[in-house]
Amino acid sequence: MTTGLLTSAAAERIITTCRTAIGDSLRSVTYFTRDDYEQLYLREDLERDADLSTFIGHEWRGFKTVQTAYERSELGEYNYTIRVFDNGFLLRVTTERKGVIITTDGLTLKDFEEVATALDTVLSDVDDSA
Repeated sequence: MTTGLLTSAAAERIITTCRTAIGDSLRSVTYFTRDDYEQLYLREDLERDADLSTFIGHEWRGFKTVQTAYERSELGEYNYTIRVFDNGFLLRVTTERKGVIITTDGLTLKDFEEVATALDTVLSDVDDSA
């Protein structure tokens, strides 16, 4: 059985990875490709009113822009993006073909690093040709 873009097993693996690393601070999980997206998880106390299409478009373009801009930087290879807002945080982990955006309540930098590393591994294993 599939969820649309992913098999149910792949979607569950992404959600479990995020829930394990972040716990109750996890707000949402959205999987995306260049052409489509799917919200895999939304904490029950939150409303489904976010404009995910705009978020995904911005995050995909942002990934490509950052990747190009810092290509030969002495900072090294791009890993992930953290965005800080008044009411939470957004973490983007992206490969050339797919990515995951999660939103959270407050976390430490170490927490973000752990979940980003885990998601990078999961994305490498996930087959997005459901």
